[in-house]
Amino acid sequence: MFMNRIAFIFTHGPHGESAGREGLDALLTTSAMTEDIGVFFIADGVLLLLPKQQADKILARNFVVTFNVLSLYNVNRFYLCAESAKERGMDSDTVLVLNVEWLSAKDWRQRLNTYDAVMMF
Repeated sequence: MFMNRIAFIFTHGPHGESAGREGLDALLTTSAMTEDIGVFFIADGVLLLLPKQQADKILARNFVVTFNVLSLYNVNRFYLCAESAKERGMDSDTVLVLNVEWLSAKDWRQRLNTYDAVMMF
């Protein structure tokens, strides 16, 4: 039996660790089993959303390209921790590769509590 609602939390930046790549692989695989997925970006995970990453220079995954295909997998609920973004110099005018809903820490935690399972990367 599959869980109905699954949340993915990205907390690591795009470079230096494989957590983001592993999370995206798990996200794409899970999308074949359920369409009720929420994706949360907190802490350094907000950096995954910045365009113009030069992943090819360090042999990392190009998150921009992968994020662009998520809509094909019916993954379309994206949430960004506003405090995390602000701490990293981002604001609502910052260009991001996904259309995300900016939430306060309190609000994203409440939203996260509506999911049956949580996977953190």
